[in-house]
Amino acid sequence: QVQLVESGGGLVQAGGSLRLSCAASGSIIRINAMGWYRQAPGEQRELVAAVTSGGSTNYADSVKGRFTISRDNAENTVYLQMNSLKPEDTADYYCNAEGITTLLRVFRSWGQGTQVTVSS
Repeated sequence: QVQLVESGGGLVQAGGSLRLSCAASGSIIRINAMGWYRQAPGEQRELVAAVTSGGSTNYADSVKGRFTISRDNAENTVYLQMNSLKPEDTADYYCNAEGITTLLRVFRSWGQGTQVTVSS
């Protein structure tokens, strides 16, 4: 099994910054992609940003220029630096990882979520 543990959420004023972290552990051979999704109350879960093992990144249009995703392949950890936060960024943020286990099975795992609240 693969577990993802997130940290770094909290309450911040508009214009402020937060950094989310997500560490993957378990029987992992390789993690191909890691990403962050978010879900606001009453809304569907949406992709915020993703990064491949080679470093290619993808961002939602709403966060381009404000958020930066990065990863430490050696530590199986992904980060999301969030700057210039807006009230509309308020949501539960979920880490996601896709890869291969030691049993040569494909996995796709989710973290438990961390809450981000941006006050106006």
